[in-house]
Amino acid sequence: MDNIVRESSTDMEAATCFSDEDKNPFIITRTKDATIERLRRWRLGERIGSEIEGAISPATVKMDNIVRESSTDMEAGTCVSDDDKNPFIITRTKDTTIERLRRWRQEALVLNPSRRFRYTLDLKKEEEKKESLRKIRAHVERLRDKIRFQEGIPQGTGESPQFSLVPNGDFPIGQEQLTSLTRDHNISALRQCGGVKGLSDLLKTNLEKGINGDDADLLKRRNVFGSNTYPKKKGRSFWMFLWDAWQDLTLIILMVAAVASLALGIKTEGIKEGWCDGASIAFAVILIIAVTAISDYRQSLQFQNLNEEKRNIHMEVIRGGRRIEASIYDIVVGDVVPLNIGDQVPADGIVISAHSFYIDESSMTGESKIVHKDSKDPFLMSGCKVADGNGVMLVTSVGTNTEWGVLMASISEDTGEETPLQVRLNGVATFIGIVGLTVAFIVFFVLLARYFSGHTKNEGGITQFITGRTRVGDAVDVAIIILTIGVAIVIVAVPEELPLAVTLTLAYSMRKMMADKALVRRLSACETMGSATTICSDKTGTLTLNEMTVVEAYVGEKKIDSLDGNQLPPMLTSLLIEGIAQNTTGSIYVPAGDADVEVSGSPTERAILYWGIKLGMNFEAVRSESSVIQVFPFNSQRKRSGVALQLPNSEVHIHWKGAAEIVLASCTQYIDSNDCLVAMDEEKVNFFKNAIEDMASRSLRCVAIAYTKYYRQSVPVDEEQLSQWVLPEDDLVLLAIVGLKDPCRPNVKDAVQLCQIAGVKVRMVTGDNIKTARAIALECGMLTSEMDATEPNIIEGKNFRALSVAQREEIAEKISVMGRSSPSDKLLLVQALRKRGHVVAVTGDGTNDAPALHEADIGLAMGIQGTEVAKEGSDIIILDDNFASVVKVVRWGRSVYANIRKFMQFQHTVNVAALIINFVAAVSSGDVPLNAVQLLWINLIMDTLGVLALATEPPTDHLMQRPPIRRSEPLITNIMWRNLIIQAIYQLSVLLLLNFEGKNLLNLEEDDRNHANKVKNTLIFNSFVLCQIFNEFNARKPDEKNIFRGITKNHIFMGIVTLTIVLQIIIIEFLGKFAKTVKLNWKQWVISVVIGLISWPLAFIGKFIPVPDTPISNLFKRRRLQRNSQLIN
Repeated sequence: MDNIVRESSTDMEAATCFSDEDKNPFIITRTKDATIERLRRWRLGERIGSEIEGAISPATVKMDNIVRESSTDMEAGTCVSDDDKNPFIITRTKDTTIERLRRWRQEALVLNPSRRFRYTLDLKKEEEKKESLRKIRAHVERLRDKIRFQEGIPQGTGESPQFSLVPNGDFPIGQEQLTSLTRDHNISALRQCGGVKGLSDLLKTNLEKGINGDDADLLKRRNVFGSNTYPKKKGRSFWMFLWDAWQDLTLIILMVAAVASLALGIKTEGIKEGWCDGASIAFAVILIIAVTAISDYRQSLQFQNLNEEKRNIHMEVIRGGRRIEASIYDIVVGDVVPLNIGDQVPADGIVISAHSFYIDESSMTGESKIVHKDSKDPFLMSGCKVADGNGVMLVTSVGTNTEWGVLMASISEDTGEETPLQVRLNGVATFIGIVGLTVAFIVFFVLLARYFSGHTKNEGGITQFITGRTRVGDAVDVAIIILTIGVAIVIVAVPEELPLAVTLTLAYSMRKMMADKALVRRLSACETMGSATTICSDKTGTLTLNEMTVVEAYVGEKKIDSLDGNQLPPMLTSLLIEGIAQNTTGSIYVPAGDADVEVSGSPTERAILYWGIKLGMNFEAVRSESSVIQVFPFNSQRKRSGVALQLPNSEVHIHWKGAAEIVLASCTQYIDSNDCLVAMDEEKVNFFKNAIEDMASRSLRCVAIAYTKYYRQSVPVDEEQLSQWVLPEDDLVLLAIVGLKDPCRPNVKDAVQLCQIAGVKVRMVTGDNIKTARAIALECGMLTSEMDATEPNIIEGKNFRALSVAQREEIAEKISVMGRSSPSDKLLLVQALRKRGHVVAVTGDGTNDAPALHEADIGLAMGIQGTEVAKEGSDIIILDDNFASVVKVVRWGRSVYANIRKFMQFQHTVNVAALIINFVAAVSSGDVPLNAVQLLWINLIMDTLGVLALATEPPTDHLMQRPPIRRSEPLITNIMWRNLIIQAIYQLSVLLLLNFEGKNLLNLEEDDRNHANKVKNTLIFNSFVLCQIFNEFNARKPDEKNIFRGITKNHIFMGIVTLTIVLQIIIIEFLGKFAKTVKLNWKQWVISVVIGLISWPLAFIGKFIPVPDTPISNLFKRRRLQRNSQLIN
């Protein structure tokens, strides 16, 4: 990679020593003299992520190498260090290998693998998916070989088999024939049908106006040819989630113990009394399984809905002569679909017309080859992407009648994905689980040893086990109880829900983010956004409204006062209208009656077309007056588009439109007010340059329109040569320079300011004029003053590109605005920032933004203006193209981390207190105050209900007043340690005091010993649960003193707390037999409530205790290093 990516433009001369025909097809130092064969070799070379840019430049070819090699090398260092140090540290899951993912799974301590790994990447399904793709691609490759073989046979040497038409319903051709035609790429059958025109007649379609498109027509076509959908595999049912919840080893052990206890109890005490112990454990286990399954099922439904949104692509289709937007699922056979660079081919079909039309078929063939489509190879496969140019297709097969539909129906759409935080939490859960297992084993063996050595007494003070006297059944019953206590401790100790908490909070966040106009495609991006330190944003449509209007124009030799064309000479007006109507990807539909005209296309195209209407343009009439010879689609490298036209008098006009200063540089003449051609002298050049700078300084986008005449005899006649013909772009005649106003979004300045407060630097990366970018940056608040609007804060893409790697890394920190940038410049900026340690978010909408979107830590594609290629390369889609929505994503990303930390603080407090209480009590007295059923209830509060309450906390403005979360930052901060230790010490102190001195403190000495023990243990259990409920409020705001702020807005939290309190009252007052509790009087309830309530003022006071900024773990490391250095010295 570094051969290309780290090479500055100043070193580019050095590369010229390599021959064009050397091994690397991606190095072309001089395109002027490059052979057609050499260019074809590059196009057929391996390409990843980027597409052909139309006309070819050395920078374009180098871009392919940047894309092809950059990501792997940049991540290689990270992956190696991760593997060497800790299997649970994966900073970036985008490019992580299967082996790397398998390793952390093997290292994790897991009680229920089916649940723990449900929302991680299913490695088995991933392999099955690759096998399905391999089979489909092998079939496609066999077709290609067949076509190549047929092309090698000279025409006339053999007879083509007759293609017979079989009518189907109202159509003269059936689906079977259409499928055979397109799937087999049968060009001879297409000829027998009369070519594209004949096939459209068979499908009752007008090639220019499309199908009728009314409901009856659409229904008829779906009934005959099928719909553009494929059968989706049914989602997992609730019973499958219930079965998964049963797979927990500890719950299985508890159920076995419950059955054994039930059998022994009934045998020794009779069914009336003996059923209670076993049944209570079984009921607790069933309750946990049911609640777990319900929670998991709800998450699954949320992910299913989000996946449906991701698959639903919208695109333009021509019906009844007008362009309308339709869902990909609504496409029918016979539809006429315009395709532009970055679009996904929605179905199988035939090319109607195409200009520089290249298709990336890698999704079907597995080979990163770009295929040129024209009348010789007109077949399009569903699921492929438009790599370059534009064209129009006729849909011939949809749904499962296409290879893509068969593929989609045969594989599972979503095989899951792990996130860096999820992997880290698995490491935390493994460590805590090992500690918990150790404590559980100690408690188990201590209780067994004390019992069988005769040191354990029952409630009446009588020794429970006497050798030779105690019945075997009684001994086994006690052993089972001890086993259930040990297993229950394991369940409480192993935080099985901790890694799953990430999935729950992400599912909740993703659903809410949809309402905030953000569709998450990769789970990891949601949490990574919380660590973002910089956002590289586009200008048009993201920072601005993307509502362009022509507000100024310089036509001929002066600025015109009126934009309606009354002041313009006739020849100039005619040429302008011709250029506007033909050199466009937009269209105009004139409805019948007095309805307004409908203009479609990009915002820039629409604005210029509206201006053309003001000039008196009749769109359809002008387009019919000349025929298109060749089209040069807009190119982000060269920032212009062109079209060659043949007029009725055989004249050839070549029209260009693009970035004003670039087009102006190619102009040598202009037309004056008398329709005369005038040479462009230096004075006039400076006049137009000053006009461009003046408009750009007022944040106007400047577009120049020019043309030139060309000799008809110099235009290639052969179709293949014509497809390679580069339109002349020198000696142009300037027709007009227009200024387009695109206002800033009303709330963008506040959004940028909020990012700055949050420690996130916003950078504008735009292809627009540097002065236009500067004006918008000042208006948006990225540049605070005119003094800031100088280098290196503001820089042109070509200047940044020319720097060395080290210089780029240094200057990248200071850049606020990059103007006249290309996609490769954006990619280089992202790489430089990442090397400096930044977590980079990048917005993009074009096909050529895909490499930068993939390279960034978070790729944000635009939902309205973004191409399908950009969306597929992104992690999050901003549905309204609004920068304010990007800032909301940052809030949600930080909220994910914050909610996980809240849950961790709460859960670890419960873990510490429950483990130490039972451990100390078991070792000291041989009895534990919290039995198995009580521990299972605590586990339910701590895990399933706790994560629901705390992981669904909505984001607050307070989150945006903190710096970004560093990736290396410990999950448990010093503030969390302080809060956790204070609450744990308090709970342990009070509950251990109650355990050892409870009878005296509660005045229970005179009560029956058995009853006194039950009251004491019930009070301990009740107080412990209430402590957790009150501490749940503390966990909401770990670093804020007001823990009640916004509490009424979180209905889930309030519902969970209320449910927990109600169930706790029911357990104490009505389910004593199950939970081994007794009813408490009102005084004892008050004591329990007060014990829990004290945690609030204690937490408030504790927040005044200062904590160091340096993480505790770093302090220990520093001391260890100091000690080691002292020993060495």
